[in-house]
Amino acid sequence: MAMKLGLQIGLRQTLAPQLIQSLRLLQVPILRLEQILRQELSINPMLEEVDTLETEEPDAPTTEEPVKEKKEEEKIDWDEYLGEESEFYNPKIKENQEKLEISSSYEKSLYDHLIEQLSFCKITEEEYHIGEFIIGNIDDNGFLTISLEEVCSTLKCSPEQATKILQLIQSFDPPGIGSRDLKEVLLLQLKEKGLEKSLAYKIVQEHLTELNKKSPSQLAKILEVSLEKIEEALEVIKSLSPQPTLGKFTVGAQAIVPDLVVEKIDEEFVVYHNDKYVPHLRVNPAYKDLLKKDNHSSEETKTYIKEKLDQARWLINAINQRRSTMVKVMQAIIEHQKEFFETGNSSLKPLTMEEIAGKIGMHVATVSRVSNDKYVQTPYGVFEIRHFFDSGLTKDSGEEMSKRTLKEKIEQMIKNEDPLNPLSDQAIFQLLQKEGINLARRTVTKYREELKILPARFRKRSVKDKNSKQSELSEGTEPTN
Repeated sequence: MAMKLGLQIGLRQTLAPQLIQSLRLLQVPILRLEQILRQELSINPMLEEVDTLETEEPDAPTTEEPVKEKKEEEKIDWDEYLGEESEFYNPKIKENQEKLEISSSYEKSLYDHLIEQLSFCKITEEEYHIGEFIIGNIDDNGFLTISLEEVCSTLKCSPEQATKILQLIQSFDPPGIGSRDLKEVLLLQLKEKGLEKSLAYKIVQEHLTELNKKSPSQLAKILEVSLEKIEEALEVIKSLSPQPTLGKFTVGAQAIVPDLVVEKIDEEFVVYHNDKYVPHLRVNPAYKDLLKKDNHSSEETKTYIKEKLDQARWLINAINQRRSTMVKVMQAIIEHQKEFFETGNSSLKPLTMEEIAGKIGMHVATVSRVSNDKYVQTPYGVFEIRHFFDSGLTKDSGEEMSKRTLKEKIEQMIKNEDPLNPLSDQAIFQLLQKEGINLARRTVTKYREELKILPARFRKRSVKDKNSKQSELSEGTEPTN
């Protein structure tokens, strides 16, 4: 019994680094994957890159062989062991791969930067999944785009767990990351500077909405401090960034390279992996004869060779597993979002990662890894895979509407409103109800704010403004702002 337990513990210790590496390979986008594989090629002599035109080998296995006893390691079947090869090249789609002429430069993204910090934290596997999911829902500006209620609902975790991990992520670089609004991003930056008990912190926490309405002297009177102290505090607040990532991550500067490609072939949508930038790997056959002839190597040498062979073989399996997992997720997405792939973006239906995970028998965290920071080329352009996930509702008529479609509808309503009598959130709520769309009033407000549209009282224009605009349009001139 003790021996069995010892073997199990040893096996877990052996597999733990591989599990971490496997998760890493699934998380990274294709250009980062290329860098990782080329690094492995440079440090593992058992790996070799094959010209994709040289050979067409059968699929590499996707599971590890059982661990052999030490005595059997000297009897390894090198023909079988060294024959493992990645199937990253498919000659049938070579013509399509050549169409993907995109620069292979890669700059670490915000997602990579945060995941890297998460990987160094001493947390459980479940907590890591929660953190990974939260990071995947942080936008390019550094703000969290979903509520903790949505995190708990999707991952089936407790509010305490979600709050704990969000607070952990909010301690990461850059300061303010994972904030849900302007107040939180400023407070987190002040906290990072050790200013939790400062006047600046109190102003942000209790009087942020009044900063544009009240003068420094008025604030001094309200807070019962000197004008000098108020001005010093305001200077501290002005030094903070309204966006956690401002000036730290260049959004859109790097090339977007799709991991997957979707094409319609013979009336069917086909998904395949973009193999253009991924090295085609196999175990170096040059070692076959060398190892067969060498019967006098030391135990240390044999152990080293076995270790490198294990690493090479595992890496090839992990690459293939990454590939098949991504394709499987995308195929399930296509099945659900078939109308989009037939007609375009306006036809997206509500879809959650949890639904796809249940459909294909995977953990929702795996679907999240596949979806974040990775892109797919479709007949309608290149999209981030997570673009196809969108919550929504069902109209009284039974028609499904995604969150994205609802926001577009609200935006259109406001665009067509009377500038002298702009639509309030309550008015929009009532108009939607008349169309059988039962969206909560507070959700209307939330969507409007996400669209960066001001409240009705700030959108109202005077008759003079309206007549001026109409005059400009009738004369064919550009309207003034």
